[in-house]
Amino acid sequence: VICRSLANSSCGIKRKSPLQNLHLVSRSVHHPYHPSSRFPRPPLRISIQLFSSLNRLPPGKTKLLNVRPGFQAHRNFWLVRLASRLLRVRYLILGSAVGGGYTAKKTYDQWKDMMPDLEDYKWIIPDFVWELDELIDFEKLIKALPDADDLAKLLPDFDKIGESFTSLKGFLSPGSPGETAFRATDQGYDNDKQFKKGLLGELILLQQQIQQHEEEARRAAGQYNMGSSQQKRKVSDKEKIDQLQEELLRTQLKYQRMLERLEKENKELRKLVLQRDDKGIHQRKLKKSLIDMYSEVLDILSDYDASYNTQDHLPRVVVVGDQSAGKTSVLEMIAQARIFPRGSGEMMTRSPVKVTLSEGPHHVALFKDSSREFDLTKEEDLAALRNEIEIRMRNSVKEGCTVSTETISLSVKGPGLQRMVLVDLPGVISTVTSGMAPDTKETIFSISKAYMQNPNAIILCIQDGSVDAERSIVTDLVSQMDPQGKRTIFVLTKVDLAEKNVASPNRIQQIIEGKLFPMKALGYFAVVTGKGNSSESIDSIKEYEEEFFQNSKLLKTSMLKAHQVTTKNLSLAVSDCFWKMVRESVEQQADAFKATRFNLETEWKNNYPRLRELDRNELFEKAKNEILDEVISLTQVTPKHWEEMLEKTLWERVSTHVIENIYLPAAQTANSGTFNTTVDIKLKQWTDKQLPNKAVEVAWETLQEEFSRFMTEKKGKEHDDIFDKLKQAVKEETIKRHKWNERAEDSLRVIQHNALEDRSISDKQQWDAAIHFMEETLQSRLKDTESVIEDMVGPDWKKRLLYWVGRTKEQHTRNETKNELEKLIKCNEEHAAYLANDEVTTVRKNLEARGVTVDPCLIKDTWHQIYRRYFLKSALNHCNLCRRGFYYYQKHFVDSELECNDIVLFWRIQRMLAITANTLRQQLTNTEVRRLEKNVKEVLEDFAEDNEKKVMLLTGKRVQLAEDLSK
Repeated sequence: VICRSLANSSCGIKRKSPLQNLHLVSRSVHHPYHPSSRFPRPPLRISIQLFSSLNRLPPGKTKLLNVRPGFQAHRNFWLVRLASRLLRVRYLILGSAVGGGYTAKKTYDQWKDMMPDLEDYKWIIPDFVWELDELIDFEKLIKALPDADDLAKLLPDFDKIGESFTSLKGFLSPGSPGETAFRATDQGYDNDKQFKKGLLGELILLQQQIQQHEEEARRAAGQYNMGSSQQKRKVSDKEKIDQLQEELLRTQLKYQRMLERLEKENKELRKLVLQRDDKGIHQRKLKKSLIDMYSEVLDILSDYDASYNTQDHLPRVVVVGDQSAGKTSVLEMIAQARIFPRGSGEMMTRSPVKVTLSEGPHHVALFKDSSREFDLTKEEDLAALRNEIEIRMRNSVKEGCTVSTETISLSVKGPGLQRMVLVDLPGVISTVTSGMAPDTKETIFSISKAYMQNPNAIILCIQDGSVDAERSIVTDLVSQMDPQGKRTIFVLTKVDLAEKNVASPNRIQQIIEGKLFPMKALGYFAVVTGKGNSSESIDSIKEYEEEFFQNSKLLKTSMLKAHQVTTKNLSLAVSDCFWKMVRESVEQQADAFKATRFNLETEWKNNYPRLRELDRNELFEKAKNEILDEVISLTQVTPKHWEEMLEKTLWERVSTHVIENIYLPAAQTANSGTFNTTVDIKLKQWTDKQLPNKAVEVAWETLQEEFSRFMTEKKGKEHDDIFDKLKQAVKEETIKRHKWNERAEDSLRVIQHNALEDRSISDKQQWDAAIHFMEETLQSRLKDTESVIEDMVGPDWKKRLLYWVGRTKEQHTRNETKNELEKLIKCNEEHAAYLANDEVTTVRKNLEARGVTVDPCLIKDTWHQIYRRYFLKSALNHCNLCRRGFYYYQKHFVDSELECNDIVLFWRIQRMLAITANTLRQQLTNTEVRRLEKNVKEVLEDFAEDNEKKVMLLTGKRVQLAEDLSK
């Protein structure tokens, strides 16, 4: 109305309206439908600008309108405030939406980061599982499975079951005794909903529901029996309960048959897959299965534990039980073959047997240290395997013992086997019988404890159900090793006999529920391992076990649950527990080994910063190469060096014989002819009997000396003294084995004989060389003789004066004797080499006249040295005279008083030495060095195969530390 009055009052006035400058929202509010808003209106100038909160209006004079004061200002203020509030609400909503989205995204990212990375756990599943879609035609498999109609026929009539449950609803209504019957469920139901989708998963869920209903029906029956208000309906309700239980059992049997059929088909398919891989259809090379690699690790660690007195903590399934409790039978049922020797009441398991179960196309068994495969589908191979196990057990038992701690490793492969590692231990006994070692009981207990004390070992406790529980020994032992029962699985065997013999079946229920024995366990199982006949097959035992439990009252009366019976369920539970323990412990064990290795590496870096980590075998190979290089160095010795060493050593060995037995006797002859004849005879005798042998001995000693020098020579900073003991042992063993060629002496004898027969000195140079050789030899002998005489007579007056020493009584006597004998030689320079008896008497009397009492033997002994000195001095003077005698030698000393036959003798000896050295050098370089190298290689090969020898020869902290690092 106000707008219309404003429009009418301003009609015809051409002025701008202040509404044209208003906000669009304000304009739409002021004139939403008025037709005058479609054409320009005359401007209005009013005096209400002070009350407007919108755009700044243009200043100017306005004509006052005839309106009520303050009304227009109030209207404009309310509308503007409303628009402003609406705008604020919009921005608040938008801001909240943006902030909430950001917060949600951040929370999502945090949850995503918290999720574990499952890529590191792919190793748990074998490689072939990821390639099953390539190996198996799943479309054909799906087509082979029953369709929905067939499956509906196999499944129970749920409508009928529903009617039966509706009938039970009456007495299970609120307030009745059976009100809480269906509230209880199986403890493991919620935890077992992680099965894969598909037919098998649905069937397993169906089994759980059946077990749940069975438990509820049992509780309902119990509550029913306790309720006094339902006595009138007792007969009809009991019949309904029995009918319901029978129907549930029939449904379970149908389900069991379906599962068996599916498992059989799965087993055949897996067998085909493994056979195709064995035939090489796929080009890829199959890796070892995880369980095989794990078993090899256990074998390696077992050897390591035995060598270093340690114990690994990797999981194993340890099978313990009283003797004849059925341990071996349970193990055979899990392995699906009668592989162990059996006896009636006597001890058959005499040592631990490690059995590695894995999947394979063929059912075979083989030992760790043998390549022979035993076909477990053939009875003759089974008998051979049982016999081999029994032989190995008896061989492992030491003399005077009944059981052994040595482990026998056996691997069993076959289709459908659960992958795990089991260790069958000797049965625990309570009494040592005749024929057993006195410590048999304690030994079995120590073996069992050694395996069970591993914190990651799964203890499979076997209890005979046919005997009284109070006679059990193993349960007390297991409860000591695992008091909380966190890694123990209890197995009650011979349940068929127990059901017949036990008066109260509730006792079996108490055992399976863990209420009878003072021990705790992860799970309790009841199994039947046959009728007690050792000739029963595994299939017949399975059929008997299934038939027994199908007809057993223990299941019908719900004393036992379906998943607690049969060895099949037992093997599945043990396998699951085993791999769970493996996953938890392998990482811990790896961390422990890493920490140990880090400590060892740190110690190595601190003690040997510049050396590489070489274990004992690597050090032996390094030492072997060094030794072979040193042997090869023998071939690089120059011929001149060989000949000089041989000639010098040979002359040192034969010089005494030449001087004493050849030269001195020949020099006592009267003329040159007799001298030459004596020399020739003695040289020939010497050559025939002694000289070749002496030469070969000298050559062998020279070779040993050079070989020892190369082996023991230190090579500066590169020398490693850790090899010294090994090199010394190799040197000694090689020298012991090496023998010189026996035919070398024969050829050498001929060469030496020809060399000594030659007397023709061709030139003056050879003549002078012979004189020089003779002078050196005589001077050396003279020096030795002077030393002997000085020891005999004591120090002379100069030494007595300078060093304040005196002579002994014997030395004084010998000195007086020496002076008397020197007078005798001066009187007769041509005296013979020996004293006559009258001359000895004369000397003795002369000494007695001076108050010196001497023995004739002392006189002769002193004379020998005095005459020897006199002779050597005379021979040296003769050498000087013969320096100019080569001219007379060429004329055969005709018309000459000078005779130099002794020079010719020494030239012959010198020439023989040179020729012998040359011959021996050729034998060394051509034959003996190579034979020595061959012997060294043989010795090194023998040492390489002898670990005890290497441990004895390569010792020290460095070697032990490197060995620990390599382990």
